[in-house]
Amino acid sequence: MFSTEEIYEVVTYSVGDTKAGTKMGKLQLKGLDDEELLNCILWEETLNRMDSKLFRCGNQLRIVSGSFNEKYNNCLVSALELIKEAKMGLDEKEREEKFKLLMEWTDKIKDEGLKNFVKNIYLENAEVIKVAPAAKMMHHNYIGGLMVHVLECMNLAETVSEAVFQKIAKDELYAACLLHDIGKIYEYKIDLETGLIEYNEDFRKNWLSHSQYGYSLCMNNNYVKIAKMIAAHHGRKDWGAIIDLDEKDLESYLYIVHHIDDLSAKFGQISVSMLG
Repeated sequence: MFSTEEIYEVVTYSVGDTKAGTKMGKLQLKGLDDEELLNCILWEETLNRMDSKLFRCGNQLRIVSGSFNEKYNNCLVSALELIKEAKMGLDEKEREEKFKLLMEWTDKIKDEGLKNFVKNIYLENAEVIKVAPAAKMMHHNYIGGLMVHVLECMNLAETVSEAVFQKIAKDELYAACLLHDIGKIYEYKIDLETGLIEYNEDFRKNWLSHSQYGYSLCMNNNYVKIAKMIAAHHGRKDWGAIIDLDEKDLESYLYIVHHIDDLSAKFGQISVSMLG
């Protein structure tokens, strides 16, 4: 039974348009005690009364007033109270530390041409990479989240590299993990004051997805295997993959970055609350 004393954590938040042309907020909350998900709707008049900082991922909220359905898994919210404000992501010192670690990973690529290719991409986009999220809603959706995700992928890549060394060169595996989400620095915009993430509509005018961007970047520089691993890393076309891993007779190396990426997205430091 619903209680106004129950505390929830913000999982995701987005704003869209209704058929009537008004704004509507979609807020997904998670109960702190039972971890049950609660899907909430907020009409425009409600949104206008609330500070957008309230909806930051990881914030702890109390529903002061709302109308619930019979199963208490959906709610039309009219009033919220902030109980505890979440960390927005990595602070400046942490961002510098994570970026330094990423640069150390680029130095582990032995092929000089490939090393310089990856390193230059990181150096040329350093300030954006340091703050970029890895997603809008699904995982690592906080300031610096992309770096945390990529570092998790690199640690996983190092762990499995010996097991697959006959199927793929370590240099190519490392480069693919470092670049598989590089398009996300353009695909998303994050507000450093509120921590809220939006899609970059200018990016969407020219690119289908961050995967397409990374694939094109590597293909244009003749790193075909790396490009194809990036093209396959979402696994299925309906998940955004360019190469669908359900197709028959694919080369075995195409699967590795997908599984590494998936492990980080499901089990890594996926939310701000996991950062400590």
